[in-house]
Amino acid sequence: MKFPRVHFVEFPILAVSKRADFVVRQKIDKWVDQFNAWRKEHLTDRRFLLLISIPTGFLAGLAAVVIKKLAHGIRDLVLIVHFEYSDLLYFVYPAIGILLTILFCKFILKKNVGHGIPGILYALAKNKGKVDKSSMWSSIITSSLTVGFGGSVGLEGPSVSTGASIGSNIGQLLKLDYRHTVLLIGMGGAAAVAAIFQAPITGVVFALEVLMIDLSLNALVPIIVSSFTAILTSYLFLGQTVEYPTAISEGFIPANAIFYIGLGVFAGLVSAYFLRVTFNVEKRFKQVESPWKRFFVGATLLGLLIYLFPALYGEGYEAINSALRGDYSPIFGNPFFARFKGIDWVTLLLFAGIILLKAFATAFTFGAGGVGGTFAPALFLGAFSGLFFALTMNYLGIANLDPAKFALVGMSGLVAGMLHAPLTGIFLIAEITNGYALIVPLMIVSALAYAVNRLFFSYSVYTNSVAEQGVEVTHNKDKSILNMMVVNQLIETNFSTIDPNCTFSDLLPLISSSKRNIFPVVDKHGVFCGHVLFDDIRSILFDESYYDKSIQDFAVLPNYTINPEEPMAKIVKKFEEYGKYNIPVIKNGKYLGYMSRANVFSAYRNMLSEISED
Repeated sequence: MKFPRVHFVEFPILAVSKRADFVVRQKIDKWVDQFNAWRKEHLTDRRFLLLISIPTGFLAGLAAVVIKKLAHGIRDLVLIVHFEYSDLLYFVYPAIGILLTILFCKFILKKNVGHGIPGILYALAKNKGKVDKSSMWSSIITSSLTVGFGGSVGLEGPSVSTGASIGSNIGQLLKLDYRHTVLLIGMGGAAAVAAIFQAPITGVVFALEVLMIDLSLNALVPIIVSSFTAILTSYLFLGQTVEYPTAISEGFIPANAIFYIGLGVFAGLVSAYFLRVTFNVEKRFKQVESPWKRFFVGATLLGLLIYLFPALYGEGYEAINSALRGDYSPIFGNPFFARFKGIDWVTLLLFAGIILLKAFATAFTFGAGGVGGTFAPALFLGAFSGLFFALTMNYLGIANLDPAKFALVGMSGLVAGMLHAPLTGIFLIAEITNGYALIVPLMIVSALAYAVNRLFFSYSVYTNSVAEQGVEVTHNKDKSILNMMVVNQLIETNFSTIDPNCTFSDLLPLISSSKRNIFPVVDKHGVFCGHVLFDDIRSILFDESYYDKSIQDFAVLPNYTINPEEPMAKIVKKFEEYGKYNIPVIKNGKYLGYMSRANVFSAYRNMLSEISED
């Protein structure tokens, strides 16, 4: 039985709603245009950016606080439950969080959230910094559910992507150009890092090093303002705290330099191991078509790991802080291992096991459908790698090292290796430990870990997924501009085509009417069969003996073509390699048009002027 009245009521409501949205957008656009007219008359760009950096920093900082509060609130609520076999809940909790995340994405958001920072990097490289509005809040909910219920990932990545999305959408709302939108993304990202770690310098360095924001000194000041605005916001809601409250009684001991060198190499190898495992495991999960099968397999494996090693639960900061105080009880969280507590070699084995399995726990969380970041796993792995290294040296009688120092420095090494961000690693650990007493070993370990990782991977944990989409994220301005150039917008189609069944005489009218000196030979199915070059036939244009010959006798099939899906850097290289001014664009054998060297160069110059300082 049908109920047609439902449809008659529904459509007018939708029409009214769409009309209301349209009216609101019109009013907002009018206000923005009026504001921009006033701004250009009364404010210089420098003053405007300084002003806009304050609300951007506040909103990004507030978003980071909300993510942290929400995730920790969920965690505290979940862990209230205690009974005789409550340890078994470690197997169940992560699955609940990931399931809620999947349901939210499927039925409310109606799209995948994905990994936050790679999405921001892709938007910077290919979409002129434009990020979808939903990115300003979707990661707050999904990452809080995933991490709060025990997913073995972090909150920092989602915080950064949320802050950067806020900056991007402020730029879009105010109709700012690409250069200013990118700067706002840098403000938001820096503010988020500053707020969640209460580390303002690290926020600025992160924006420059990880988000690839290439700025002049004048543009750097708004990022600094945004960063300290965010940290003041964090102080307001969270208080002034230190993430890892470790007292360093003695700074760098030069005699231990050789051990810090060893830790740097070890940290680089561990970071490379993490990237190898997570990349391969996530690739395997992507090959599984059913999202529910991915969820079941990933959540089951993750729950098993966390049940065996509760230290892998959530971000793992509690386990890190306990270990820094010399309390290694978190690694004995499972009742089976608790009986071996106090046995040195078992302690070392459990540390090694947790280091090896953390990469799988993070990959299973992502593979199952969870949302989070890899910043916290880097810090977790760094702390446990440093502790393992120092305890091993002490156990073997090689040295008498302070495990807490090596744990802190190890965190810097894993951040440098996994994120390809050595400066971020150095300043982050210096700031969150409330001191620069270890600055020399931080520099040694970070530099070596980064160098060792680069031997195995050209891309970081953030840039790898972007590179898989054919986009190279780099500090090189030339490559960055080429990434932003859209191939399809550079294809020229005003060429006169001719059918391969035509004769030479059929070409003559096209020559007289065309402004081009290239004539593509294309069949009725659109297949490219070669082209006729005017320079090749110039001398026989008026020789009637050639008029009845097939046009294919004069066509040449070039050994150089462009696929519109090729990266722009490769296309430019083809122009350099073949020395041609025009190259045909072919996709699956079908003719699309030509791309000219002059047009590419002109687009490059326009893009350069758009992103460069005035």
